[in-house]
Amino acid sequence: MSQRIFERDPSDPKRKEVNPLLKLALELGPLMVFFFANARGEWIAERFPALGALGGPLFIATALFMAATAIALSASWVLTRTLPIMPLVSGVVVFIFGALTLYLHSEIFIKMKPTIVNTLFGVILLGGLAFGKSLLGYVFDSAFKLDAVGWRKLTLRWGLFFIFLAIVNEIVWRSFSTDAWVAFKVWGIMPITIIFTMSQMPLIMRHSVEGQAK
Repeated sequence: MSQRIFERDPSDPKRKEVNPLLKLALELGPLMVFFFANARGEWIAERFPALGALGGPLFIATALFMAATAIALSASWVLTRTLPIMPLVSGVVVFIFGALTLYLHSEIFIKMKPTIVNTLFGVILLGGLAFGKSLLGYVFDSAFKLDAVGWRKLTLRWGLFFIFLAIVNEIVWRSFSTDAWVAFKVWGIMPITIIFTMSQMPLIMRHSVEGQAK
């Protein structure tokens, strides 16, 4: 499958821009569905017996999370004719581990999904650096332009950050209740990621090719 399906050049006339708020809704929507379904699992089970047959709140939430993820990816494709790499990979893992969760009726698989996704991203980024490739540049090159040193530093930091998120997820789901883990997944990971992203702006500004050209 052509890489252009996943990432289009900003100058491509076929590329469609999406309202930032809509893009945020597509990315956060499945997580909000997951949180709501877990919190109101019994209420949903009473009104939708077919979902109640899946088991407890987390299993209902998992099924709806999978459906919401599929809808979000489909909407992204319809609106932009692209499939963002990171949401796509995360979505594939959601489908695989969600199916295992429902089929084997075990909470472990869906709880390990963030660990698997973040470890995968971290290993890919750090592994690419080991072979002299700053893979993050292929993902964010359309957003901003950095020199080679900047891409290497940013790739290293994001690689380590993904490994950090994987470790934190393992600690939380193994040490706290399911409700606490769901709350952390929805309300904890996003603020941590936003803070980390903002903390990288000085590095991006220092190594911006456009900034150096001025």
